[in-house]
Formats: sequence, structure tokens, C-alpha cells
Amino acid sequence: MNILLDIGAFLATARAGSFSAAGRDLGVATSVITKRVKRLEEHLNTQLFVRTTRRLALTLDGERLRPRLQLLVGEIEETLATPNTHELGLTGSLRIKAPTTLTSMFFGDICAAFQAANPRVKMEIVLIDRSVNPLEEGFDVAIGALPQSYAYVIDHPLCPYPRVLCASRDYLASRKRPKTPTELVGHECITFHTIGTTWTFQMETSTINVEITSNFTANDSRVLLAAARQGLGLAILPRFLAQSDLDSGALEEVMPEFPVEPLWVKASVPRIKMNKVVVSEFISYVQKRFSEGVPDQVIPMF
Repeated sequence: MNILLDIGAFLATARAGSFSAAGRDLGVATSVITKRVKRLEEHLNTQLFVRTTRRLALTLDGERLRPRLQLLVGEIEETLATPNTHELGLTGSLRIKAPTTLTSMFFGDICAAFQAANPRVKMEIVLIDRSVNPLEEGFDVAIGALPQSYAYVIDHPLCPYPRVLCASRDYLASRKRPKTPTELVGHECITFHTIGTTWTFQMETSTINVEITSNFTANDSRVLLAAARQGLGLAILPRFLAQSDLDSGALEEVMPEFPVEPLWVKASVPRIKMNKVVVSEFISYVQKRFSEGVPDQVIPMF
């Protein structure tokens, strides 16, 4: 069984970025983690990590082995897991990655309702706004609206995630209002950190990408909303978040003739995790809740 402990130490270190953080996650001393990783490297006859100035980084062999070992561990966990029974109700654990704003405004209620209906299920919700490979980072489910997809991971579409380009009246009064995407060059722009400075707009038969200059960036949409209200520039915001300000006139939609490329909220699940009853039940529950409709103040146009 030492090999399984060694693999677990390697995966925890890859996920946490350091031996000490992996030790905290697994509840063992840092020296134990380093010993196990070293033992695995000797067993595989290869180096798995290299030190950088700030953290450990995976070597090429480490990158190659990580998803394969994660799949192996997942298969072993599923084989050894105690089966659910109708008498006991749904049991098991769920580790879920979810975006900050959507979770605090809507998705968190779904998670809480699921756990309330299934009290023997243990849930851990981790709020992360970047795209996450749930297989590599140890999540059963990753909720998000970013377009990235990963090998051995199944994406389950949940609902549209419409976005809108907008700005305050004060900002638009002080600058020439852009009428086409190319006119965004030279404007002050407020950006979501993960999306970056390439904005994509829809045209009649195609899309157009524009490189903009950002004077304010954050990884939470509510911070971007506050910046837009203060007149710091143009911002692409989730429509559910900006709608009340658009209705009141505090913000104005810009270039509605060139809609911002839409995204979709999706639930991403490692293929091996779909064998877990609690995961498949949770996905069914989430899909049903989203299909019933989302409150207008959260995600309109559903």
C-alpha cells in the first residue's frame, strides 16, 4: 500500500504547489510528504518536480503522469467505496469548484438544498473564478462558464450566461461613444482577470476579436461592477449582475448591435467520477434546478 500513499502525496503536492501545503491537506508532516514523493520518483526512475523561485513545478514526466495517476486513484476509490443503499439514503462526499459571484447569488442555494435533502452527503464548496481541470485538482465537479475543456472530463451544459458591454453615463459623456468594436481602441476598459484583454463580439455571420487596454482588472465581477459605476471605463459584465443598473440608468449598454460573445454555465466532471452515485445524482439535481428557470435578477433570458 506504500505506492498508493506515495501517489497520493505526489497528487496532493501537485495540487497544493508545495510539500508543506500538501502535508497540511493530508494531515501529515512535510517530511513525510517529501519522503513519499522521493520514494515514488525512485520507483518510477524519474524526477516529478523541479523547484522554481516561488513554488514547486511539475516536470514534463510529472505533467504526463498526473492525470493518469489521478484516474487510477479515482478508480481505486470507487472500487473500495461503500455502496449507497436505499435504506441509508444517498451517501458520499462531493468536492465542488464554483465561481464566486454566481455561487453567492444562486448556485450556493442549490448546493445547500441538495445537502439538506441528503444529510448523509458531505459537501465542500471551493470558490475559484479561473478555469479548473477537476481531474488534476481533485474536484468531483467544477462549475464555470469559461470555454476551456479538458481530457477525460465530461462537460454538462446547464444554462446560457449572457454578458453585456456597459459603462456609466458619466464615462460615456466624457468620451466618444464607441459604435463598433474597433473603436474600443483607446478607451479605458475594465477587465475580468481570467478573460484577459481580448474581447470577442458577434457580427452577422462571424465574430470579431479586439485587443483592448485595461486600466482596472479583478477576478470578481462585483468588483468590476463597482468600478463601472464609478465611471472608470467600459466593462463586460454578466447581464444578471448589471441588469438592475441598466434598468435604473446607472449603466448604459454599449454597442448592442455587436453582442458580446455568450458563454454557457456548465458542470465539468472527471469521467471516472460519473461512476459515483452521489456525483451523478448531484448533476441530475443541478440540471433540473437550472432547467426550471433561474430568477430574473440572477440570470435573465434563460
